[in-house]
Amino acid sequence: MTSYRDVPPTDLVAAIRLEMDQFELVVAPEWAVDVKTGTHREMPPVQEDWWQTRAASMLRKVAIHGPIGTNHLAQMYGGVRNRGVKPNRAVTGSRNITRKILQQLDESGLTVIKKNPSGTKTLGRVITPTAHSLLDRVAVKMSSSSEESAPEM
Repeated sequence: MTSYRDVPPTDLVAAIRLEMDQFELVVAPEWAVDVKTGTHREMPPVQEDWWQTRAASMLRKVAIHGPIGTNHLAQMYGGVRNRGVKPNRAVTGSRNITRKILQQLDESGLTVIKKNPSGTKTLGRVITPTAHSLLDRVAVKMSSSSEESAPEM
């Protein structure tokens, strides 16, 4: 059976983005049109639906790397900051955007915070069975088209 690990990530994120419309809680806040996604960016995103695309991408990353925290996800969405004549440095993406999207995914029932067995320490977020079935369902739908576009997968 095809799972979300077997299909190309860019195609999977685009297909999940279309499925995310059924979750009304994953919506961009008012300030999202004016905000940069990190200090390494010069301008805000130009796509209208960048928030939902980022949420779909984060859902995939939580599924693959989970349990994972906000800081580690922000590092994944970071980049290289241009510091003029000084050498470039790696910087993290916006932790606020990462945190807000994870909170929306929690409210939608797609992710949940995992704690250690004693319940004293938070280990990070993991996907729920609902999100796992969503990812697998989307991967099965697109498996035939991905075999044509990327036969090495």
